[in-house]
Amino acid sequence: MTKVAFDEIVERLPAFWGHRDLSALHHPMFFHEFGDSAFVIRDERGSVAAYLFGFVVPARGLAYVHLVAVREDHRGRGLARLLYERFGQLARERGCDRIKAITTPGNSASIAFHRALGMDAVELPDYAGIGRARVVFSAPLYEMAVPSNAKA
Repeated sequence: MTKVAFDEIVERLPAFWGHRDLSALHHPMFFHEFGDSAFVIRDERGSVAAYLFGFVVPARGLAYVHLVAVREDHRGRGLARLLYERFGQLARERGCDRIKAITTPGNSASIAFHRALGMDAVELPDYAGIGRARVVFSAPLYEMAVPSNAKA
């Protein structure tokens, strides 16, 4: 990921996330420190249509997806699936054998998408602090299905 892409994403967050303010989750470390494991897909005009911020922890064999988003006008085209495929490939190359992501319990679209990828989903009541439940997704990288109909 380039600085230009990161800046474009941060400037246009509502196009990806609607009215939810997720600016705090878009920390610059995902460009500066983990930019080689962050990916973008650009549309025909050259604008960012989808992105994935992730990082790998080879010592634990873990690939973690922090954020994956598709611009509202590009949803349903399989772009999030393509980003997961690329990130999974990178993670395997770096010695990872598991992938993990999280979401909030009310994010039904994210839960359905990750389940369609073949990931297990477990709701943990205090994952993000007391009373702050999260749904934790995980799967072995070698078993994670990425069917062509898994769209975000």
